[in-house]
Amino acid sequence: MSKEITPIFHLRNKLIWVVGGAGYLGQATVIVLKNAGAKIICIDLEDRAAAFVKSSDLGATVIPATLDVRDGAAIQRFVTEQIKQHGVPDGMVNLTFGSTSKKLEELSEKEFDEVNHTGLTATFLLAREVGTQMAERGRGSIVLFSSMYGSVSPYPEVYEVPMNKNPIEYGVGKAGIIQMTKYLAVHWGKRNVRCNCISPGPFPNLSVQKHNPAFVERLAQRSPMGRVGKVEEVAGSVAFLLSESASYITGHNLCVDGGWTSW
Repeated sequence: MSKEITPIFHLRNKLIWVVGGAGYLGQATVIVLKNAGAKIICIDLEDRAAAFVKSSDLGATVIPATLDVRDGAAIQRFVTEQIKQHGVPDGMVNLTFGSTSKKLEELSEKEFDEVNHTGLTATFLLAREVGTQMAERGRGSIVLFSSMYGSVSPYPEVYEVPMNKNPIEYGVGKAGIIQMTKYLAVHWGKRNVRCNCISPGPFPNLSVQKHNPAFVERLAQRSPMGRVGKVEEVAGSVAFLLSESASYITGHNLCVDGGWTSW
């Protein structure tokens, strides 16, 4: 081994797509990846990405784009158009999800299917489209997003009336993401395309933190670390999995949950 080790904790000259980049965890991810040197395509519904990029003054290295992942045909068109314009991405992060927030007894068959089309089927379609192009080029890294609720059930005492527990269709879809990650990692492994996923633990958004501090405190008490997560802790994990520092990691579910799933 050479005495000089090339720096591997950066993303300089890398093109990264961040799908769901205008969301709570997505915004932090975009900023951290930009600061690591990456060029970003920030993708979200309607004008959300454009509004975020403009308000954050992120500069020319972050390009906003619009995509509704619920539309399979739109996914195919989007991938084709973006690759034609910018080239095959070095990495893709998908933070999209679906949820009804309904009780088990109130959830309809149609709602269950619709949510998992958004959170699971659409994730598969986008990963397949992009991953196939990466495999043809011979390199790439995909980071999908599962959840602690893809591995464990919601802790009932955390959700006090009138709150509903985290809904079943969300957790079922997130469990599927973990298996999808493993399947794609094996499928493309010999073509140097890595696929990993992140399972965040309790990361309540700013609105929840402001308006429901008692709920946030119950989450913190349930966590072995005694606190909820900070957005940069997820974003940093994404940067790691995309970078060359994770070049021999694939098929892995990285739990960024403060030990929640270790109980």
